[in-house]
Amino acid sequence: MRRDQQRLNDILEALDWIAKTLTGRREADFLADETLCYAVAQRLTVIGEAVARLSPEITARHDSVPWADIVGLRNILVHEYFGIYWPLVWQTAVDHAPVLRKQVAEIMSTEFPG
Repeated sequence: MRRDQQRLNDILEALDWIAKTLTGRREADFLADETLCYAVAQRLTVIGEAVARLSPEITARHDSVPWADIVGLRNILVHEYFGIYWPLVWQTAVDHAPVLRKQVAEIMSTEFPG
């Protein structure tokens, strides 16, 4: 069974992949590339799945992170795949993902120093 530290690492890896992949791209490039859209959505799904499996203790200690919203996006991406609003996926990836990356990195350094 994966533990919180491993799940947080999974989140960081997915966030880093998104940042690396979208560097230098514009929203129009993203929206025009179906493969890229689904690849980013997959990484966001991985993040949501990892968040959903974090312990209640760690999420309670770090309640400034919008954990429920992250899981909610995962649920939309998985269950509403014909109705995904791709501009929202783009906005999440370029505006919200970097903020989450900083938050998760801080959690890692606080919870698992060294």
